[in-house]
Order: sequence, then structure tokens, then C-alpha cells
Amino acid sequence: MTSSLRGTAFRLALTTARRVPYVRRVPSSIRFPLQRDGIHPVARLATTREAGEVVRFASLLGTRIWLVTGYDAARAVLADADAFANDVRDIIGRQDRSPAERIGGLGMTDQPDHGRLRGVLTPWFTRRRLAALQPDIDRVVEAALDDMAAHGPVVDLVERFGFQVPFGVICDLLGMPEVDRDAFRRHGAARFDLRDAGGGIFDTATGTRQFLIDLVASERRSPHLPDGLVARLVADHGDDFDDVELGGLADGVFLGGYETSASMLSLGTWVLLQHPESWDALRRGEAADVDRVVEELLRFVCPVQMAFPRIARHAVAVGDQVVEPGDIVLVSLTGAERDPSHRVDPEMFDPTSARSAGTLAFGHGLHRCVGAELARMELRTALVALARRFPDLALACDPDELRFTELAIVHGVEALPVRLG
Repeated sequence: MTSSLRGTAFRLALTTARRVPYVRRVPSSIRFPLQRDGIHPVARLATTREAGEVVRFASLLGTRIWLVTGYDAARAVLADADAFANDVRDIIGRQDRSPAERIGGLGMTDQPDHGRLRGVLTPWFTRRRLAALQPDIDRVVEAALDDMAAHGPVVDLVERFGFQVPFGVICDLLGMPEVDRDAFRRHGAARFDLRDAGGGIFDTATGTRQFLIDLVASERRSPHLPDGLVARLVADHGDDFDDVELGGLADGVFLGGYETSASMLSLGTWVLLQHPESWDALRRGEAADVDRVVEELLRFVCPVQMAFPRIARHAVAVGDQVVEPGDIVLVSLTGAERDPSHRVDPEMFDPTSARSAGTLAFGHGLHRCVGAELARMELRTALVALARRFPDLALACDPDELRFTELAIVHGVEALPVRLG
């Protein structure tokens, strides 16, 4: 098929796909990729993978939806920006809303817009820039540990540590004034919870996005913020981007650096409390051992359960299936990370097991999380400091009493009571 014909087929298929209504509730029959049994994917995800690493998942008004659960197929889809488009905003979001209410960001833009926007953020995540952030991360972590000690001997690690650390780090990065942080945090809750409605995540995202759009507008009118990301975006790129674009970029940094890291710290601690040898390795703090533990936690926990949806631009082979133009492809990151064809005994937490390729917890390819290395820095710093300050940390309730998110793009535990020891 010529390039022109492929483009025509894609546009026709996309026209059909755009008839998919704004979904207010995730149908129960297709919820299982976003559900867990505690820390583990539900059994149905593995059963689906046994039927094939790429399976026909659902159909909405003639649009076929595929689910990818195999590691190799997942990596291939995520890396192929030529065959798959990420801009699915017209399909799953309503456009009769204000800019702050609409979905978007780097994860749902294609080239050339994606490169144009990503280029603005990349300088903030270079090795040199991240190294300069280490003292701030250390300070935030120590403050959270002091807070835990002050409220002990039993505390909720989710509240006192899991959320405090990434929130403090991301606010420092954004240059968020202290006076605004409480209000900003209230807007950040429940952004990935799908229990009530499939479209609800876009509603709950509105608060933080509008907060940051307003902050950008205020900074443009009267510069007053500390020299953080928001202030520099306005100063360096204010002539090239409007308030909605710059606020959306800042919101993407918040989105990628807050909820996911919070879940990783809380769920990761829960896993580590069940594996004292890894807890001891963190306490000793040898760099190579710490790196292995953190990488295995990313694979094993993988809090982001599903990658951004992709839509096929043209017919393309994925695994042993042929995806047609306009088909939607969903990549299960948790399914891919637990693929037995990629790793021996993937249901076991084992930092000593060699891997042939890296984790997909941050995505892969063009849309890989721009803040991945910052997240790793936070995890290494926070978990080592936690293990050293509270070496006898222990769960302070029956494990059966723990409550995990029931249906969410980012999996988490609602509370983790721990005894400091």
C-alpha cells in the first residue's frame, strides 16, 4: 500500500473511531488489566496472555481494541511511533470543555508537536541538572523521616512518607511557593481512580491543571516565583507557547513525578518488608545493590498499569496479529513485566535475577517518561534513608487489612500502617 493510500485508510478509520462516545464508566468485562490482587496482577491477565501476547480485547461501534500483555510485543508497540499515533484525545475525551478540562500533555501528542514540547522539558532532566537536585531531595526525605519520628511509634507510611517525599520534590522542581502547596496538593488527589467513572480521571485532573495554568498566567503578568520550572518556562518560552501549553507541560511533570512515585515508595516499602535481605541491602547502601533492588521494585510493582492508548496509522503486525488502521492498542505494562517468556519466575521478587532488557515501568521509545531518572533518584535516596533511619520497620496491622486501589491506572495502597521500631 502506498503512503498516500495508507494515509487515506488511517483517516477513514480514525473518522470511524471518533464516533466512540465519551465513556463515563469502564465496562466490568474489560476492567481486569486495571485490577490487582494486592500487589499482583489478577489471574485473568495471565490467562489472557496464555491465549496470546496480543488479543482482541473489545469493540466499540466498530472500532477494534487490542490488548498487549507480552513483553516483546509491548516494547515493539511502544517504540513504533511511525505505525501508532498517541493523539487519541478526540476519541476518549470530550472537546466541549475548557482547556483545563481536556486531556493532553506529552503522552497524547505526536510528532512534530511532541518533539517541540519535549524539547522544552529535556534540559530540566539532564544528568547535570538532576545532580544539582540531590541536596533538595535529601532535605525533603529527611524532613519526611523527622515527621514520621515525631508522629510514631505507629504511622501511616502512605501519608507521612509515600506522598510527602515526591510532593516536596516536585514542588521544589516547579518552584511552587510554600503558601500555595496545601491548595495544590488538594487538587492532586484521585487523578487515576476509575471506580466511579472512566471519564472521571479527566474531571479530577482539572484542578491541578487549572492551578498551574493560572500560575503561568500570573507569572507572565508579574514575575514573582522562585527560579523553578514554571518561572523558567515563562521566561524562556513565554513567546512561543500560550498559558495552556506551558501549564499543561508543568502539569505533566507533576503528574509523572507525584502519584507514580508516591505509589512506588508505599508499595515498594510493603514489598521490602516481606524481603528482609533486600531491606538490609538498602540499609548497607552499596550502590550496585541499591540499583538492583530499585530496578526490581520497578518491574515487580510497576504502578502504572496501562500505557497511553495507541491508534494504528496503518495495518501493522503486532505479535501474531494484524492490527488495522484506526484500531486502538492498549499495552498492559504490568502484564508485560510479568511475562514468563521474558523472565524466569516473574511472579517472584528477586533483585539478583539478570534481565535481558530494561523495565517498562517508565514506558519505552519516544514517549518514555521524561522524568524517569529523577524518579530513580527519589527511590534510591528515600528507600535507603528509610531503611537506615528505621531498620526495624514493620507492618502494624494484619496484611489482610490492607486496602489497595480497586480500579486505577496507577495502582496503590490506601494506607500502610507501620511500626517504626
